[in-house]
Amino acid sequence: MPVASALAEWQRSLCPRVELAGLFSRNPVAYKWKAPFRSLILRETTFWRIHDLLTQSYELHINHRALGARILLRSAFETLAVLIHLNQISAQVLDGTLGFHEFSTKTTQLLLGSRDKTTKHESISIVTVLQKHCERSYPGISDLYASLCESAHPNFEGMCFGYSRIDHINHASEFSNNICDMYEEQHVATIELCMAVFEHEYNTVWPELFKRLESWIEINDADLEATKDGDSAG
Repeated sequence: MPVASALAEWQRSLCPRVELAGLFSRNPVAYKWKAPFRSLILRETTFWRIHDLLTQSYELHINHRALGARILLRSAFETLAVLIHLNQISAQVLDGTLGFHEFSTKTTQLLLGSRDKTTKHESISIVTVLQKHCERSYPGISDLYASLCESAHPNFEGMCFGYSRIDHINHASEFSNNICDMYEEQHVATIELCMAVFEHEYNTVWPELFKRLESWIEINDADLEATKDGDSAG
C-alpha cells in the first residue's frame, strides 16, 4: 500500500478515547493496578505521535524538503522505540526476569518522564533504549537511527557535506543544498520500514502480551499486594 494511503488508513484507526471505568468493570483485579492502564495509554499515544510525525515527514518529502523530512523520521523511530521497549518489558514480567513493581516504575518513566522537570519523573534515554534494547529485537535499527541523527545534528554530514562541495581543481569550496540528492531516494522506503515495524508491535505483539499480562496480574495479585510499597495502585 502506498505511504499516503497507509497513513490515511492509520488516521481512521486512531483510538479516540479510553475509559478507565470500562476497563475496571471488565477486569477489576488487573485495573486496580496502574501499570496496565499506563501500558494501554502508552500504546495509543505512540500511535498518535508516530502518525503525526510520519504524516508531516511524508508531506515535507513530497515537497522536496528533505532535511525536515529526515529529522521528523528520526523522531518517528524514537517513538517506535518506546512501543518496542514497552513490549519488551511486558514480556520480561511474564517470563519472570522483571519484577512487576519495577515494570510499573518503567511504565511511569515512559509515559510521564521529562528532562526539563515538567514532571517529577526523569525520562529514560531513548538512545540507550534503541542501542541496548530495540537492537536485540531488530538488528540494525540503532545504525539506521544513528544515520538519521547525522542529518539532524550539525556534524560533518549534516553541515559540511550537506551544504558544500570542494572544487579540488580550483581550490575552492562551493555551497549548495545537497540534502535532497543525498537522501530523497531512500526516504519513502525508510518510512515504510518504520510503519511495518510499528504495525507489527502495535497489532500483533502488544495485544498478545497485554492479554497475558492481565491474566498474570489476576493470578499473582496476592503476591503483588504483599510486596507493594508506597505506590498502592502499582
